[in-house]
Amino acid sequence: MDNLAGKLLDKDGMKLVKLDNDWDELLKEEFQKPYYLELRQFLIKEYRTKTIYPDMYKIYEALKLTSYQDTKVVILGQDPYHGVNQAHGLAFSVQKEVAIPPSLLNIYKELSEDLGCYIPNNGYLVPWARQGVLLLNTSLTVIANWPNSHRNKGWEILTDTIIQLLNEKDAPVVYLLWGRNAKEKVIYLTNPRQLVLTAAHPSPFSANKGFFGCRHFSRANRFLRENGLKEIDWQIPNI
Repeated sequence: MDNLAGKLLDKDGMKLVKLDNDWDELLKEEFQKPYYLELRQFLIKEYRTKTIYPDMYKIYEALKLTSYQDTKVVILGQDPYHGVNQAHGLAFSVQKEVAIPPSLLNIYKELSEDLGCYIPNNGYLVPWARQGVLLLNTSLTVIANWPNSHRNKGWEILTDTIIQLLNEKDAPVVYLLWGRNAKEKVIYLTNPRQLVLTAAHPSPFSANKGFFGCRHFSRANRFLRENGLKEIDWQIPNI
């Protein structure tokens, strides 16, 4: 077995993802199911033969940074950014040295109108994740310059399971579902203690069709406050 395969699987081909929080126990059985083991084998080949984003050590960054217990807000994306050095495992977020993508810039514009936040000089959303905002893509990997290239390979089964687990949580959670793909997950969200907010996608192609003016950030904070939880500080600091 080469070094790359060894990073993804142990000698028995059964290595489990280690997230170092409560997601490990919650997803332990999921990581042993046939569809997931097939996905892992697929990823070994893909990372060996193609340029795949994010780096394999960042695939599960969203779950590592935001535990199940700490999750207060969920923002769903579709799949990782497919440009050089952009993706690092968090939906809509890019690494510090990378230009802010158009969709994220529109998110910042809505934040400015909604809560008066200044538009920062970076798109690094880790401060949100550390406050309990789960920035989850429905597909966790992508081929360089090929959006949706790892769609229907198994990721959606895993991320749908994550959404369903959050729906079972006996605590307030806010879901921000932007665009058609994210809205499709509404069928899993039935918990009366939780809040689902939907709007158009912040992409330049659709932001004017209902994303701008949705005021999701202030509405999410109001819901958290009314349920005795600490609000999210949505201001991303300059670097």
